[in-house]
Amino acid sequence: MAADLGDLNAFVAVARAGGFRDGARARGGSASGLSGAVRRLEARLGVRLLNRTTRSVVPTEAGRRLLERLGPALNEVEAALEAVNDFRDRPAGTLKLNVPVSAARLVLPDIVPPFLAAYPEIRLEVVAEESFVDVIAAGCDAGIRYEERLEQDMIAVPIGPRVQRFAAAAAAAYLDRRGHPAHPRELIDHACLTGRFASGAMPPWEFERDGEVVKVDPAGPLLVSIGGASDLSVDAAIASLGIVYQFEDWLRPYFDSGLLMPILEPWWLRFSGPFLYYPGRLLVPAPLRAFIDFIKATASNAAASGRRPAKAGADPVQRDRRQAHVERRQRGRDAPPKTGGKTR
Repeated sequence: MAADLGDLNAFVAVARAGGFRDGARARGGSASGLSGAVRRLEARLGVRLLNRTTRSVVPTEAGRRLLERLGPALNEVEAALEAVNDFRDRPAGTLKLNVPVSAARLVLPDIVPPFLAAYPEIRLEVVAEESFVDVIAAGCDAGIRYEERLEQDMIAVPIGPRVQRFAAAAAAAYLDRRGHPAHPRELIDHACLTGRFASGAMPPWEFERDGEVVKVDPAGPLLVSIGGASDLSVDAAIASLGIVYQFEDWLRPYFDSGLLMPILEPWWLRFSGPFLYYPGRLLVPAPLRAFIDFIKATASNAAASGRRPAKAGADPVQRDRRQAHVERRQRGRDAPPKTGGKTR
């Protein structure tokens, strides 16, 4: 015997106020509306809940017992609804993003710290992978992908630098030994450090200059999983094992430190930056709405100041820290091996 929640609320309002007019003023509505709701409830239950006279409205014994039980229960319902309203009005809760490793490394570091500082009640969960996934089926609120990988039915918002480049690089010792390629096609005669997606696809290395596009299917001594193992190919390039092809911003710290030398730079392919994408504009969760508004404001502020959004490696302090790090790694490689036993 289900009772309408609105009718129950009407009964509680009248019983607590001691009359239909006072109940209507307290609840917001009309006395006749409350009277009709109470009559429906009594008819549904088959029990009189209120004794009505021209002077007063008083709960019957059954009405008093119902009021005693309903009061705490309706308070819990109101508290639950208020908690939901908090999600709408005050950003709080978990925001889960699915992103490629490149975005986790090159885009999010400039966005996440100030965002979380601005919204301390939001918990951000980032899943970094290169696979093509349905972000909603994977339990994520939104994803970050590049334009060619965006799903057609999603809303897309630009995030991070709007222009990026793929760069080719090698260690000076490798170039001294094997020579500097002058054209992308010469890469077929070089040791290339290649990558493969989780799907098994091995993308070609693509170059462009003055409208001429050159795609090269490289080969070499090392094949890594794109994203998760990309640092290994960079380390191999630093160790003079071959040529690496990677995001320019990923390689920038190694260019700055001198551990890697840029090659074929006039041919580096330019492409548009990534997008945050999510399903639909209606009823967007508050944490995601706050994140969308934050990245839009960041881009707007950057445009107003006449600069591009910050990129990883652009901050001098961060660059110095990274340079110190790679220098320590280099010193570790150059240090003479330790020998056992005592010296005489």
